[in-house]
Amino acid sequence: MRNENNKSPHILNASSNLLGLCFVVLTSLKLLNISHKTILDELTTVATVLFMFSCLLSFLSIRGNIKATGAFENIADYLFISGILLLFVTTILFSFNIIV
Repeated sequence: MRNENNKSPHILNASSNLLGLCFVVLTSLKLLNISHKTILDELTTVATVLFMFSCLLSFLSIRGNIKATGAFENIADYLFISGILLLFVTTILFSFNIIV
């Protein structure tokens, strides 16, 4: 039986939204020609990869077989929180002009 407290659709929704945000940030940095002057694009790229894998695993958790569902959901959850924490740290560092 599937877990009644299914987090996968929520992880997929939030991860895909934050993935889009990361793409907007990366595109903005490239268009403004400041990506080579800062570490922001590298940090955002790592967050993008984390959110991509989180999306993939949460989707597989929804569509996959029952045995792997829990493992995929847990890994997607950890990747999602890692991406959120990375964006949080990046935002704080950028806000206090530690990274320019």
